[in-house]
Amino acid sequence: MTSFGPGERSLFESEATALYEEIATQGGIPKSDPRVAEGGPDRAAFDLLQELGLVTVDELDATWVAVDPATVQSRVVAPLGQQGAQLISESAQWAQAFSNLSQTWRQSPGSVKGPFIELRGEAIAPYITSAVADATRELLTAQPQTGRAMDQLPQAIEREVGALRRGVTMRTLYQHAARRSSATHKYVAAVTAEGAQVRTLDEFFDRLIVVDRRLAIVPGAEERTALAVREPSLVHYLADIFERSWERGRPFTNRDTPLMRDIAAEQRAMTIRMLVGGHADPVGAKRLGVSPRTYAAYVSDLKHEFQVDTRFQLGYEMGRLGITGNDAEPHGTEPPHVEADRD
Repeated sequence: MTSFGPGERSLFESEATALYEEIATQGGIPKSDPRVAEGGPDRAAFDLLQELGLVTVDELDATWVAVDPATVQSRVVAPLGQQGAQLISESAQWAQAFSNLSQTWRQSPGSVKGPFIELRGEAIAPYITSAVADATRELLTAQPQTGRAMDQLPQAIEREVGALRRGVTMRTLYQHAARRSSATHKYVAAVTAEGAQVRTLDEFFDRLIVVDRRLAIVPGAEERTALAVREPSLVHYLADIFERSWERGRPFTNRDTPLMRDIAAEQRAMTIRMLVGGHADPVGAKRLGVSPRTYAAYVSDLKHEFQVDTRFQLGYEMGRLGITGNDAEPHGTEPPHVEADRD
């Protein structure tokens, strides 16, 4: 039977259905009706009704009459459903075939021209997906809050939950600012439920993925580029940097209340270090992984804490007291508190 697609369905819904209803309610229309004659205004709709088997000719009365749609529907819909199931199955088999080829290629001597591969634009995400799919033991990931594409988190959840269910261990580092993101909370809840560990740090770090201590993926020098590193010594070095940062991180769970004072104090100290270092607000915001608006609120909290009105006065007062951001939090002060970041 002829396959019917979106074009035929559109004609059926817009014109053929109305013509069928008229034929059915009137008990038929004459074969000589000019609307359905060759070149008539309803000819295309009428031809479709004929092709579907929804009208038939009554030779005794020389009329076109309607046919019960229930006797026709299964002949049209069932083949479409069967074709859809076949296409889904075929698509899955093609995907598996390409996956097997990709894994063979990545493991072949000719796949890597030296210890580095530069990735650009749209090639980055598929490469990461395939690398995570090949993981057999461990995933280490560092994700700075600033610049992370929140719309990609569902794909990341699917990808990384799949690895965890295969028995791969996973540890992820965020900045403290990630604790204010509802999307990140959903991601953390999904992966920790499967056994992953997540921690946060006060300071800026760059994006890093280490797969089985044999492959590392880091940002490239240009925007929307990345570098895949397979040189063993460099991968070991990057993994060691991750481990050192991990030891200083704070556990990220949905029951963080006892930790929030310490985390806020660390963000306060980092803000002070940015001010003492003379960094511009955009730089300070990036280092803390927050929006410029939130960073400005941190600075405003410090002005209030030290009872000054301007940044110059704030710098003078901190210098007079020997405040550097590396010292212990002054007794009796409250760490900064701001509303959720609006990045």
